[in-house]
Amino acid sequence: MFADRTNWNLAPNRLSEALARHLAEGKRLFDLSASNPTECGLHYDGVAIVDALGNSTSLAYVPDPKGLLRARQGVAEYYAGRGDEVRVEDIVLTTSTSEAYSFVFRTLCNPGEELLVPAPSYPLFGFLADISDVRLVSYPLIYDYGWQIDFHALEQALTPSTRGVIVVNPNNPTGNFVKPEEMARLNEICSACQMAVIADEVFLDYAHCETASHRDWGHRDVVKPARTHGATNKPPGSYAVNAGALTFTMSGLSKISGLPQMKASWLVTSGPEPLKAQALGRLEVIADTYLSMNSPIQLAIPSFLQQRHGIQKQLMARIRRNLAELDRQLGAKKSCSRLVVEGGWYAVLRVPVTRSDDDLAVELLKTKNIYVHPGHFYDFPTDGHLIVSLIMPEQGFGEGIRLLLSMF
Repeated sequence: MFADRTNWNLAPNRLSEALARHLAEGKRLFDLSASNPTECGLHYDGVAIVDALGNSTSLAYVPDPKGLLRARQGVAEYYAGRGDEVRVEDIVLTTSTSEAYSFVFRTLCNPGEELLVPAPSYPLFGFLADISDVRLVSYPLIYDYGWQIDFHALEQALTPSTRGVIVVNPNNPTGNFVKPEEMARLNEICSACQMAVIADEVFLDYAHCETASHRDWGHRDVVKPARTHGATNKPPGSYAVNAGALTFTMSGLSKISGLPQMKASWLVTSGPEPLKAQALGRLEVIADTYLSMNSPIQLAIPSFLQQRHGIQKQLMARIRRNLAELDRQLGAKKSCSRLVVEGGWYAVLRVPVTRSDDDLAVELLKTKNIYVHPGHFYDFPTDGHLIVSLIMPEQGFGEGIRLLLSMF
């Protein structure tokens, strides 16, 4: 009696079962997957956050399919602060990036049509596509002293049913940004094939500016330290101002301001004017059908965006310290390394392939009290990869990494 689109295998995987047993037994846990900023010991301006939710203007119901003007102006001001000009008319507010994806998928795709998605990448895409009756086809990111798009494989994956290419900028969990030359190539491909670019930029503000040196051609990468963006260093470019192809760019408060519980995101449409106008018209009807954003949160968005400055400063300081500690410990381990990370909250460890990543993750939990995500969760094509979060408190992170590396 149920729809095929929801016919998922709902049985817990081995690692989830092992974690549930571990927690039920009350054992100590070093959660190296921790990614909830509200549970990582950050300092929030609680008074300002609560005050922003107490706006009496929210007592009046003023439905606007794209979202309240003042909220969209706050989003436009966020981009202006990055040096990008985004019109409020091109912004549609959503309750989450997941909802933004569903709006875009429904705008672009008939049932059964295809979108290209990077691999490795975040596993949520499969569920979002299933719910929207869209088929995902992977294109690989390849690693060679830094991540890059395999354009040959991407173009080979195109079919007459392909409606768009998803990019994650920076990618989760690999941390690579889309380079300007890659953006130009994607624009050419999508324009020629009448496809759209769908850009997920939730981690855009967390740039590390790290590169790999080519001095070492062995197993281990030589990684140049991250540096802070100074007055002369322009932040990584946003797809929100991409004009070379029809583009849908999404982000939100979850990562930008460390406020996932506020459920506030947005979708920016850019590109050639005729296509952009058609897309915005269709998106407005979809948004008007749901009207999912509530007024108190919308009215608080400008204030919540101001919170990003303090939260991002804390997070970037922690990320840098944890990366430095990770590199310090890796320096004594010739068998392990980490891959170059340009942005985001995660690092990818390369470890000896003595067993499957899944077996290794279960063994780490059982013997070392370490919970870490195996690479196959993110569609890494080979074993030997573990994903660790860089935003957990430094003391727990350092001890967790020490225990993890003691396995090798």
